[in-house]
Amino acid sequence: MDDLRLRTRQVIEGEVDVVRHQLLRNHVHLIDGSAHFVDPHTIAVTGTAELHVTGERIVVATGTRPARPPAVEFDDLTILDSDGLLRLDRIPASVVVVGAGVIGIEYASMFAALGTKVTIVEKRPRLLDFCDAQITEGLQYHLRDLGVVFRLGEEVTAVDRHDGGALTSLVSGKQVAAEVVVYAAGRQGETEDLALEAAGLEADARGRIAVGPNYRTAVDHIYAAGDVIGWPGLAATSMEQGRLASAHAFGDRTASMSRLLPYGIYTIPEISYVGRTEEELTDAAVPYEVGLSRYRELARGQILGDLYGLLKLLVSPLDRTILGVHVLGTNATEVVHIGQAVMGLGGTVDYLVDAVFNYPTLAEAYKVAALDAKNKLIAVERMAR
Repeated sequence: MDDLRLRTRQVIEGEVDVVRHQLLRNHVHLIDGSAHFVDPHTIAVTGTAELHVTGERIVVATGTRPARPPAVEFDDLTILDSDGLLRLDRIPASVVVVGAGVIGIEYASMFAALGTKVTIVEKRPRLLDFCDAQITEGLQYHLRDLGVVFRLGEEVTAVDRHDGGALTSLVSGKQVAAEVVVYAAGRQGETEDLALEAAGLEADARGRIAVGPNYRTAVDHIYAAGDVIGWPGLAATSMEQGRLASAHAFGDRTASMSRLLPYGIYTIPEISYVGRTEEELTDAAVPYEVGLSRYRELARGQILGDLYGLLKLLVSPLDRTILGVHVLGTNATEVVHIGQAVMGLGGTVDYLVDAVFNYPTLAEAYKVAALDAKNKLIAVERMAR
């Protein structure tokens, strides 16, 4: 854990330094402290002393923290949230992760990769139900291979601390013993101490601020961006929201955010996708064909030893455009951007068939999947004729 904490601290400090220097180079004045509204145009910042700052435009981007269910007695030693993990003094032998959303499944896979015995408790019947089912099934298969136990469709009724760990009780009557219980119960907006009412604003029960076009709040000159406004709550989209809100505040002409948002889930192996899923297309009665490429069939996949990796293309049989790209495996969050670019420019599966990719690379998966999809389209066309 000392090694993990050291590496984590180095990465975080490096990223903070980069952002701080970018702001300073662009003549942005930084004031360190805790802030709250005094009135709609005035912010009080408390640091070594209290300073009042006024502005014609204000952007709120305070982010979120892990949500803590009130019935759970967190002690940051045995029962903790995702922030508390970095305060552990050891890698636990066993962990119960309550909640298999993005954060829960990411940490569960990390612990499993470290050799920890992991049990995941999730009240929904399947993992990450907004993702493609075949992709999540592949992730679940891989995690089971690492010894992860899934308790899906289950809810926790109680967590009792004991010497050496905790006992988690489920509605079904099952009990799970583990050294540590990690709650991944979503996120809570960091708005409690902002005195939003002084600015004429309010937050919902999750601490989120509602926004309209251009990320304006109910008060015209106040904007909000990032996790504090809720969905999608991704680092990349949060940064873009902040850019668009700030640009609008300064009167700069900017386009709205692209609808082709890439999703990256940093499990082991990674998941990433852009566009629509098979389930969404089926529900909307949109025809599609599937093209698959498996990492184990690529030279680069063999080099990496990734036997689980998979790239899936969803292709329209009507105009041959790409409707969705779904990736499971090493560097999935990098590989997906090729598909995102092709989709954004209205490219077709034929472009991917004709394109030349470096060998050996994971990017070559696009050509293999495109050929697979094109062969299926040709077979259907022949049969129809």
